[in-house]
Amino acid sequence: MIDPSLLRLIAITDNLRDGVDGLLTRALSVARGGATMVHLRLPDEPPRTLVKVARAMREALPVPVMVHDRVDVALAARAAGVHLSPVELSPGAVRPHVPNGFIIGVSAATDDDAQRVEGADYVGVGPVFGSRPGDAAVLGTTRLAGLVRLCGLPTVAIGGINEGTAPAAMSAGACGVAVLSAIFAAGDPERATRAIRSAIGT
Repeated sequence: MIDPSLLRLIAITDNLRDGVDGLLTRALSVARGGATMVHLRLPDEPPRTLVKVARAMREALPVPVMVHDRVDVALAARAAGVHLSPVELSPGAVRPHVPNGFIIGVSAATDDDAQRVEGADYVGVGPVFGSRPGDAAVLGTTRLAGLVRLCGLPTVAIGGINEGTAPAAMSAGACGVAVLSAIFAAGDPERATRAIRSAIGT
C-alpha cells in the first residue's frame, strides 16, 4: 500500500525546451519547493532519451520519480514506478512483471475507468478543472468526489490544478494533486510549488 503522503503534490514535467540539464534543474527546484513526487511525462521523446532523463532524475532527486506509460523505460531507469493511461496496459497486467515496491498509478475519468484500477496503488482523476476556456471534458469537484469513492484507492486530482483550485480538489476527497503547467512552466518553479503546497497544507 502506498504512503498517501507521497501523493500530496505530484509535479508533472512538460518538455525539454531547456534540455535535459534544464529540466533536471527545474525538477530539483520543485522538489525543494515541496513536491512529493515527480512524474516524467515527455510524450514526444524517444525511449533512449526518456531512460537518460529518468535515470538522471532518480539519481538527483530526493523524491520518487514516476514514468508516464512506459513500463520498459521505468524498469530500465530503475524509477519508482509507472503511471498508466486508460488506453495502456492495465495495472493488473503490469503488476506480476515488476519488482516488489514498484508503484503503479493509473488515470481515470469515467466510472468504467474507475472500475478497472485493480493492481494500481493510486488513481489520478481528471481533468477536474478546465485548462482552457470551454473545455468539454471537465469533471468538476462533484464528479471527482464520486470517482474517489468508486475507485476505492488513494486518489490524486489532475487537470487545471493551481494555487487557487487545489484546495477545492482536496476538499472533494483527493489525497493529493498532480500539477503540470502551474509548476514546470512557471518562471520560478520552486516558488510556484511552495504556493500550491501551502494552499493544500502539509
